[in-house]
Amino acid sequence: MEYGLIGAKLGHSYSKIIHEMLCGYHYDLCPLPTEEEARAFLAKRQFKAINVTIPYKKLVMEYCSYIDPRAKAIGAVNTVVNKNGLLYGYNTDYMGFAHLCDAHGVSFAGKTVVILGTGGTHNTTSAVARDKGAAKVLTVSRHPDPEKGELSYAEAVSSGAQIVVNTTPAGMYPNVGVCNLDVAAMPGLEAVVDVVYNPDKTELILRAEEAGVPVAVGGLEMLVAQAVYAAEYFLDRKFEDAPVEIRRITAALRRDMLNIALIGMPSSGKTTLGRMLAKSLGRTFVDLDEEIVKTDGRSIPDIFAAEGEDGFRTKETAETQRFGKEGRQLISCGGGIVKKPENLRALHQNGVILFIDRPVDALAVGGGRPLSSSMDALRQMEAQRRPLYLAAADAVIPNNGTLDDALHAAMEALDEIFDS
Repeated sequence: MEYGLIGAKLGHSYSKIIHEMLCGYHYDLCPLPTEEEARAFLAKRQFKAINVTIPYKKLVMEYCSYIDPRAKAIGAVNTVVNKNGLLYGYNTDYMGFAHLCDAHGVSFAGKTVVILGTGGTHNTTSAVARDKGAAKVLTVSRHPDPEKGELSYAEAVSSGAQIVVNTTPAGMYPNVGVCNLDVAAMPGLEAVVDVVYNPDKTELILRAEEAGVPVAVGGLEMLVAQAVYAAEYFLDRKFEDAPVEIRRITAALRRDMLNIALIGMPSSGKTTLGRMLAKSLGRTFVDLDEEIVKTDGRSIPDIFAAEGEDGFRTKETAETQRFGKEGRQLISCGGGIVKKPENLRALHQNGVILFIDRPVDALAVGGGRPLSSSMDALRQMEAQRRPLYLAAADAVIPNNGTLDDALHAAMEALDEIFDS
């Protein structure tokens, strides 16, 4: 192996995609489930350079002839370069987290920072916060040790912190929707930063956004940044403009990995346009209404007849949560998906939302849609839902001409969203 990543579990790693997109060299994912396997791999030293992830960032230090002072102070190495049989260890997680915070205007100077978690990444983020002038750095744990000055999550709420950093796996795929800190009850928060990058927005970040925290950002850009800085060590050369490379790769990753969800009135063209978009973008097409029928075994009119709209909405939410946490999909949503905030959070966690806006007079009456019984019913429904569609959408796509026009508008909107 020339270049690659070692760790216990690497099934959902983006590192191969990032490195090969960045530099073009072949990058292997090398899962080593046991410490014995990791030690055997490191003893052989049959690589040019590697990245190291959980749980071997400390173990690898035993095999390094040289450890960068910053990595030594943090107590973790995530980048190893083989120089004529001698291993040199570095910590580019520090550089990645520092870049993420700088890029989003997070200022630590004079601030109180709470860091959720006590693992290795805690040390990295704590070092960045202290080096950038934080007045106080507090550690939060589910099982706090008072002798170490650790806080419980309940105590963190009243800590007076301006910045929250999450280094725990809470909310990470596939166990999405988990959030242990009530950020809405923390007045004066200036920034919430989560090192988790899958999903794109964890429940913590979604709640911070809802609470109006000025900066709420996940860890994808940190992941890309640490990879860019690791590649500089790998190749022993600097990129001409590392921040530009980081932005380019991050945008490309989001374009490739995130879902695109279509919302809008019944018969607004979500399914037809969705299939066209899915084909153009190479995404899997998912029709949530069809998935409800598959799972339940009854038609939508039959579900409405037996359980009413509330029963249908419960099933709709379950399917939205099921598909919303995945990636690389084009999701066509039912017209009433916007009626429940939890549906929108499920869609936003790992995707962007487009509102397909078709004039109400062009919508179809009936067609197996229980709530589209007449044009008057459609007009009333559209008046109620339109503000919800507009509030939820990242972009509005007019569908008042040809489908090709709508497709072109959607592609342009996506370009603007992903390139911004």
